[in-house]
Amino acid sequence: MRYSSQVKPISYLKANAAEVLSHLAEQREPMVITQNGEAKAVLQDVASFEETQETLALLKILALGNQDAAAGKVRPMADVVARLRTKRAAV
Repeated sequence: MRYSSQVKPISYLKANAAEVLSHLAEQREPMVITQNGEAKAVLQDVASFEETQETLALLKILALGNQDAAAGKVRPMADVVARLRTKRAAV
């Protein structure tokens, strides 16, 4: 995805806020806002933001799992399944 087509100055955002928000929701592409010709912020719709946050959370879980595996904090799957079956039978 190329962000260069979605670069707008802050003055455009101020003058067209409702249109910008509508465009963000429809296109689901982030918009870079500039101030004095320099990129200062990125706007995106809420749904895209939430998806990004969920993706980051999953990636963090994977990274933590990889760290545990590298540190030797693993158990054979058969042991885990047996433990879960024992717990389930007790309930």
